[in-house]
Amino acid sequence: MAQQTILLAGDHGDVALHTEGALTPAAVLVPVTDRPRPGVILTQRTETLRRHAGQVAFPGGRLDPGEDVVTAALREADEEIALPPSMVQVVGEADRYRTVTGYTVTPIVGVVPPDLMLRPSEAEVARVFEVPLDFLLDSANHVEARTQWEGRERRYYEIIWDNHRIWGATAAMIVNLARRLRWTA
Repeated sequence: MAQQTILLAGDHGDVALHTEGALTPAAVLVPVTDRPRPGVILTQRTETLRRHAGQVAFPGGRLDPGEDVVTAALREADEEIALPPSMVQVVGEADRYRTVTGYTVTPIVGVVPPDLMLRPSEAEVARVFEVPLDFLLDSANHVEARTQWEGRERRYYEIIWDNHRIWGATAAMIVNLARRLRWTA
């Protein structure tokens, strides 16, 4: 009998989510480096941003009018970390994720050459770093945590790597990818 894959659809059921039609479409790029031990390129947002200051995230953002999710993810990666779209071999879409902040995010998985000279956008990105893919996909590194938010308990995942706290929607998308791939270390 096949084992069912349980995916995280959004910021957990304990938080009221908007209806799907009211959510703002967004896309992120999951850039996987083409090396013997692949990594995933992540960003740490600047502390000066109004939303998500200092958080670790994939490069990405909302779709511009007329854009599809692939175009938006590639555009945002170019704007945020100077990753040329021509350097990304798109593999495909991963499972969409709904955020409590009102977005429906489509992760786009792409393969990129190793050791690219990436340049963070000073306005949005404090730094760019790479985390080993096998570390991110290892379920032993996916820790469920809890906090109080707007008077209710909220559960979320976090992944700690080299003093970086990857949590919330970014961690949930990584958890989904690991579950979809049924990654085992």
